[in-house]
Amino acid sequence: MRKKRLPLFSSYVSFVFITCLAGCNAPKSQLNVFNGYYGAADFNEAIVYAQSKIGKTAKPDGEDLLWSLQVAAAELQVGDCNKSTEYFDRAEEMLNYYDFQNGAAAAVASTLVNDNAVAYLGEEYDGVMVNTYKALGFMILGKYELARVEFNRALDRQTRAKVLYTQEIAKLKDEVAKEQESKKDVDLKKNLENPKIQELIKQQYPSLYEYRAYPDFVNPFTTYLAGVCFNLMDDEQKAVDLLKESAGMVPGNRYITEDFAATENFMQGGGRIDNIVWVIFENGLGPTKEEFRVDLPLFLVTNQVRYVGIALPKLVPGRQAYSNLMVNAGGKEYRTELVADMEHVIQTEFNKDFQGTLTRAIVSASVKAAAQYAIEQQNNDSAGKSFLAIATAVYSYATTAADVRIWTTLPKDFQVARLQIPADRNIAIFSPEGVKLLDINIAPCNNAIVYVKMPFKTAKPFCGIIKSSP
Repeated sequence: MRKKRLPLFSSYVSFVFITCLAGCNAPKSQLNVFNGYYGAADFNEAIVYAQSKIGKTAKPDGEDLLWSLQVAAAELQVGDCNKSTEYFDRAEEMLNYYDFQNGAAAAVASTLVNDNAVAYLGEEYDGVMVNTYKALGFMILGKYELARVEFNRALDRQTRAKVLYTQEIAKLKDEVAKEQESKKDVDLKKNLENPKIQELIKQQYPSLYEYRAYPDFVNPFTTYLAGVCFNLMDDEQKAVDLLKESAGMVPGNRYITEDFAATENFMQGGGRIDNIVWVIFENGLGPTKEEFRVDLPLFLVTNQVRYVGIALPKLVPGRQAYSNLMVNAGGKEYRTELVADMEHVIQTEFNKDFQGTLTRAIVSASVKAAAQYAIEQQNNDSAGKSFLAIATAVYSYATTAADVRIWTTLPKDFQVARLQIPADRNIAIFSPEGVKLLDINIAPCNNAIVYVKMPFKTAKPFCGIIKSSP
């Protein structure tokens, strides 16, 4: 008898082991390793590690997109605009690939396991920033027409994002309806509308409901930088519209107001913008994600379900390198001012996506709870039933994991200062405490952009200079 049971017991052990592995959040641990290298300013090691996580197949899978984004941003930090653009190109190809994929298999995987079972498909702000960074890289390399294409793509992504979001909501509702049709013994509607769940989430994640939103899927930095750069490319008609929009989104920034007023003045017959330098500050590191679990009220009125819970992601605030930069030029001092808080950009989209994330988590928990209940209701007391019940409960617990994948090398915020190029064409950049960070000489040109990227205080700043024609 014992020998007859052994294969069955072994299969249960294997099943539990495999499901525990399925539930382990490998992307989370890998991101922690990468963030460790990056946070220690070991950017080259961070690049090598991220590159090792990108698959070699023609079609992207898993976290290929995420790691390509990480490599691209790190390459920019070490000053290699060509390699940075190469990886951003790869990332954009992956984004475009996923745009045309059918999400049916992904929906099934998400329900049976969790959102980590689905490849990282990217967020809307990911796509906008990919094209923004590509435009920036091309401007630094002097490839202005390529930069124009990338800015137009970034702005188009912002326009299309709202439509795509509406389509995703409709698609999710359809998937829930199909799941309900196939699971007659689970009342998904009742579970999804359970007010206790919202109460539990609010208790554990109160900041979800307390944030300052930007307009849907609009990144003020992308809009503003495009406006400034279109000015440098003598496309003032496009620039004035973008700067007007930027001034409306960031009304307290005097530099943006000056840009809009100067461009509008030119459109009305005044002089061109001339002899101006913009200091753009990419500041700090943006938010990360962490998991929190919520034990749910039992979906089925029985004490025979061993585990019912969901795991959800929450945003953890990022950090600035400095509150601002001080720019000294021609005996005058200028302070950088906020253009866009990337945390607000990310939070705006995160909150819009959260209901979908919650819906998928509840559907997944409902399906797993129903499976547990069905096993417990079997009319036998066999050892096989007990093992299967335990294994199913372990599967439910092990595969209840939040998707905490996020592009961690995005900044906390973007800032700008706008000033006249001094007669000696030298500017110095200081920390708020008066520590000199950079000495810059601006070669002859009509206007220039100085782009400074600092993820944290101890990092050597990347400085790229964009010049209009001399």
